[in-house]
Amino acid sequence: ASLDHFTSENLVSAEMVEEIQTGSSKCVKITGMATPGKTCSIIIRGSNKLMLEEADRSLHDALCVIRCLVKKRFLIAGGGAPETEISRELMLHANTLTGADAYCFKAFAEALEIIPYTLAENAGLNPIGTVTELRNRHAQGEKTAGINVRKGAITNILDENVVQPLLVSTSSIMLASETVRSILKIDDIVNTIRG
Repeated sequence: ASLDHFTSENLVSAEMVEEIQTGSSKCVKITGMATPGKTCSIIIRGSNKLMLEEADRSLHDALCVIRCLVKKRFLIAGGGAPETEISRELMLHANTLTGADAYCFKAFAEALEIIPYTLAENAGLNPIGTVTELRNRHAQGEKTAGINVRKGAITNILDENVVQPLLVSTSSIMLASETVRSILKIDDIVNTIRG
């Protein structure tokens, strides 16, 4: 930033600027913005540094989800439903293959099941039983079956309005694929050098 950025289109006027008492400290409150909606400030408070850092992380995660929705305006089922469905489809495809290709597809499919497993574990559910039931429900054709953390059961997650941005899932799968590809390339280079 420099003084050249302080132009009339980058500045705004406000009706009230006041210093208010918040607990044992003070902060500046600005209200009555002439052009609301362009920017906002969020003040995070906490009892200690750990609480502040956790609140900051949570806020950052929420803003990243909003950014994903702005970039690609598609929502899909949450609760581990997309990962389970992709895992199931990859496993079915792996059964049609042989050799190293089949092994790679099966390993990637199993890796995707870590997401619903972790979700179940964090919700205090039996992760093995929950993922097994989720896998069975998807095998029966319930593509939107997911882990309902509030009810502690597998439900149609779209009926519960548990959704996530499509970009979150596609980005994580693309990143995982690129990481696996990089590891395999490194292994090929190491094996070539040793051989």
